[in-house]
Amino acid sequence: MVGSFILERFTISLSDSLAADFDRWIQSRCYSNRSEAIRDLLRKEIETDRLVHDQAEHSIANVSYVYNHHERNLAERLTTLQHDAHDLVIFATHVHLDHDNCLESLFLRGSTNDIRVFADRLAAEPGVRHSVINLIPVQMKPHDHDHHHHIHPLS
Repeated sequence: MVGSFILERFTISLSDSLAADFDRWIQSRCYSNRSEAIRDLLRKEIETDRLVHDQAEHSIANVSYVYNHHERNLAERLTTLQHDAHDLVIFATHVHLDHDNCLESLFLRGSTNDIRVFADRLAAEPGVRHSVINLIPVQMKPHDHDHHHHIHPLS
């Protein structure tokens, strides 16, 4: 038993060439063993499936986008959108890429659907380009004595 988890063993069969490819992949990503690599691959696929099928109720996310800061009132509109979503936005960073372009990266926490809607609204603003969202499904458990949510990665 590891922590509070019971580990279940199972055997898989791979061709010699697939096993060799997998071992190279494991080494290139610095895994210490096949089991850890398999666990991470399974988690990733299960989380991806939850997101694809709208089964992830809560997520944490990073939304990054590049925009032209000369676009009329765009910076103000983006700031207003972030203020309107203050319950989702937990951190924002802003970088000046060159004379015309800025990069903003937002870290979000909340309902997966709300995060997606917010990210789509940001991306749809005229002058915003190269918008990317990275969603990670989590279980959020409210704590009884405060208003903070505690985040637990899905197993």
